[in-house]
Amino acid sequence: MDEQALLPLLTALVAALAIAAAAYAIMYPYISADRMKDKRVASVSESRAKKIATQSAAELAANRRKQVTDSLKDMENRQKARERPSLRLKLERAGLDVEPRIYWIASALSAVICAVAVQIFLPASVAAYRPMIMATALFVGGLGLPRLVLAKITARRQKKFLRELANSIDIIVRGVKSGLPLNECLAVIAKESPEPVASEFREVVEQQRVGVSIAEALDRMTRRMPLSEVKFLAIVIAIQQQSGGNLAEALSNLSGVLRDRFKMTAKVKALAAEAKAGAMILASLPPGVMFMVQSASPEYIAPLFTTKTGHLFVVGGLVWMSIGVLVMRKMINFKF
Repeated sequence: MDEQALLPLLTALVAALAIAAAAYAIMYPYISADRMKDKRVASVSESRAKKIATQSAAELAANRRKQVTDSLKDMENRQKARERPSLRLKLERAGLDVEPRIYWIASALSAVICAVAVQIFLPASVAAYRPMIMATALFVGGLGLPRLVLAKITARRQKKFLRELANSIDIIVRGVKSGLPLNECLAVIAKESPEPVASEFREVVEQQRVGVSIAEALDRMTRRMPLSEVKFLAIVIAIQQQSGGNLAEALSNLSGVLRDRFKMTAKVKALAAEAKAGAMILASLPPGVMFMVQSASPEYIAPLFTTKTGHLFVVGGLVWMSIGVLVMRKMINFKF
């Protein structure tokens, strides 16, 4: 009788244990530490995969930047290895189709004109220093003034080139997108662009016709037009030819950068105009005052030119004036 009474209890106990075991087997993966471990491993693996993908993109961009940097360094090293620019190259940079001997003849004429002008307008009070002043006039007129004029012409030509370079790059971008080869796009620029862009790219096209590669022709153009923007163009095209890539997109980005640089240049010049005007007024004030005093009362200012003490003051004033002008020029001459 007791066994018959215990049998239902044992059956219920076994059934409860079986249900509990089944429930534990089902819920074990969700409540065990292995499940938490698997979740952590999965999250770590996913984050690692994302990190590897991010690193691969970053490494690709870093390799691209390194390639551009190496190309820049290679170009700079090649330029440093070359000799100083010859007079013929300087004349080419200025856009002057003349021989170096013409430049030296013009320099000699400039020296003679400066010496004659000093001889005519030199006051008698400084006649004792006439030989030194004449030598200075010959030196300035023969070497200083022609080089200054040549540098001004070169700078003005480079500004015109930069003003039209972005438009020329846009011509290349549109031509490449429409299916034209790069050399045909350069030929279009050589025909339709204004000077001096047309003449520079015409030289590139002519060099291609005699067997020079585009990269080498653009490298030679950087010698005639030593601007960072032209170097960027040459590097972009050289890298595209070596490693491939979307040339239209790269040149489009370069065109946008050049336009932004040009806008920033115009903004900086506008902001610096007031400082430049102030510097010009301060620099012209001492000689202006001296000229007015000389015109109103010559005997009052005569000791400056007739006595040794006056000569010392004049030299000291010129030195300090030159230092002040150079300092003001350094303050308003922004590099960008």
